[in-house]
Amino acid sequence: MVWGMSEIDPDIAGLSFEEALRALEDIVRKLESGEVPLDATMDLYERGEKLRAHCQARLDAAQQRIEKIVAGADGKAAATQPFDAD
Repeated sequence: MVWGMSEIDPDIAGLSFEEALRALEDIVRKLESGEVPLDATMDLYERGEKLRAHCQARLDAAQQRIEKIVAGADGKAAATQPFDAD
């Protein structure tokens, strides 16, 4: 299931990228431990997916801002490169 920004909990929406990433990493550690009961696992997984979507949205917004910064005077991208370019 894909989560839109409107479906993200208000407590997640207020998190910075770094805070959301730390919370997501904490969830992953708990899930990987194998010591979480099934019902709690499902709740953690759902929250993790919302945190992942929030992080992705923050990254997408940052990419758009960078592309605006490097746009030429005519509004066309003057020097954009993918983030994963070497």
